[in-house]
Amino acid sequence: MNTITAVLTDIVSKAFADCGYESSLGTVTVSDRPDMCQFQCNGAFGGAKLYHKAPIIIAQEVADRLSQIDVFVKAEAVKPAFINLTLSDSFLTSVCAEIAADEHCGIPQTEKPCTVVIDYGGPNVAKPLHIGHLRSAIIGEALKRLARSCGMKVIGDVHLGDWGMPMGLVIAEMMERHPDWRCFAEDFDPDKDFIAQLDVNELNEIYPLASKKSKEDTDEGRAFKEKAHEITAQLQNHNPGYYALWKELVNASVSDVKKSYAKLNVDFDCWYGESDADRYIDELLGILESKGLMHESNGAMIVDVAEESDKAPMPPVIIKKTDGSILYDTTDLATLIQREHDFHPDYVWYVVDKRQALHFEQCFRCAKKAGIVSPETSLEHIGFGTMNGSDGKPYKTRSGGVMQLSMLLDTAFNSAYERISKDGFESDEQVRDCAQKLAIASVKFGDLINNYAKDYCFDLDKFLSAEGKTGAYLLYTVTRICSVLRKMNLENGEIKLGRIYTDSERELMLTIAQTGEAFKKALAERAPNYICENAYQLAVAFSKFYHDNHILSEEDSEKQQAWISLCLLVKKLLLKHFDILGIDAVERM
Repeated sequence: MNTITAVLTDIVSKAFADCGYESSLGTVTVSDRPDMCQFQCNGAFGGAKLYHKAPIIIAQEVADRLSQIDVFVKAEAVKPAFINLTLSDSFLTSVCAEIAADEHCGIPQTEKPCTVVIDYGGPNVAKPLHIGHLRSAIIGEALKRLARSCGMKVIGDVHLGDWGMPMGLVIAEMMERHPDWRCFAEDFDPDKDFIAQLDVNELNEIYPLASKKSKEDTDEGRAFKEKAHEITAQLQNHNPGYYALWKELVNASVSDVKKSYAKLNVDFDCWYGESDADRYIDELLGILESKGLMHESNGAMIVDVAEESDKAPMPPVIIKKTDGSILYDTTDLATLIQREHDFHPDYVWYVVDKRQALHFEQCFRCAKKAGIVSPETSLEHIGFGTMNGSDGKPYKTRSGGVMQLSMLLDTAFNSAYERISKDGFESDEQVRDCAQKLAIASVKFGDLINNYAKDYCFDLDKFLSAEGKTGAYLLYTVTRICSVLRKMNLENGEIKLGRIYTDSERELMLTIAQTGEAFKKALAERAPNYICENAYQLAVAFSKFYHDNHILSEEDSEKQQAWISLCLLVKKLLLKHFDILGIDAVERM
């Protein structure tokens, strides 16, 4: 289904052509002045230059032609040369009816099949999720669902941090704590020897301790760091004992991480890690060597990616360090090879902190230069801003540390539980379920309503408010609709839109008709905030419609049926928005 502006553009373009002008002048946009009209066309300004004619004359000719079409109740030329357009009620109703019948709820579908790989989440093995992982998870999940809703084939990849020095540090610390484990013995046999069951809580505190120990400027600190380096190298060479322990580390961490992601309604198609790219390292090195791109510099192997047009220094990509170890650049390039083999993507989107912009620019240039991906493949870094506290600095615990994600979600749940009226629920279990959904909706909407590239202030009290631009307000709107439908015994009634009776009804239907525009813009800009904004505008328009029209007590059956159908349609559309944002609705609050 086309967006309403696309449909109107076709109509106005034909009118321009009928008047003897270029049809390309007929582009229609949503009005900048909704107090004057619903849509507008500014093509007469361009026509004036092409045809050396006063623009208002062109605008008037086209407006006169459009006035003869029953699509518009008003089409007028306004000085200096705007064409203002207001839809007829019958046409507006037909557009909304088409959206109601459309299996995609009016969301425009991509013109040709394409495949997208979205790299998001990025948790690290043996480390608990912290609030720094929140934005990547929920922005990436929303983009995955948005792209799918628009007809794209999408693969979501968590891209675990499960290889390299962090693993060496963890294993080194575990060796000091449990030297008697068989995996640390020289004669370890993975087919016979037992690996101890790992305690996730112990794992969560091991890495910070090991990292801190390796940075100490003491003989013990330097020795520990060297030991971790040696373990890392042996792990990457598949030392049997270290490799067996590493696999248990990954399994235990992933199991724990999945629980936190499940609370956020976030899931992944692939649980690949940096380790999965390891088998493609040799292929990467072969490509770079065969094309003469890799050379030695101060003992390291690098690829130059600077270009003459660069206005700032562009460092080379380091493929191998002087000690032969590999870095994130190397594994990210090898991962691209893996994705080409497995998925042949048209797009690869990386939902990662914007502070990693230089890293991705280097990798993208190297990948294109080496032909790892085709020139047509789009590589995009969707760099997000920081979640800050009320002081404008990155959000911390009261003690000043980085807050674990589970602690943040528990805090949100407890606050939501306190706010919910317990009346109307049959059990505390139902109250807790509602509180959990309210907490997640509030946290996710509070984040996603912001443009992903901007920093924002995390304010839980504001996010949980049932007033304003919040997830709580949207949930409340759906519960209000559900209450109306329950009282009419029409929770799953058929949508039969009738004529338009009131101004607020017309405004609501106009908002519904423009929903496709929001989805189209959100996909083009990779920006879920447009989905949030559209959901909010739908809720606001519905609230006005609800207050202006007494649906339940209306005696005119045709009028009441039309209004009930609008309730059903708004609920359907809001639930579609919720699904893309990864938010669950509630029946009552």
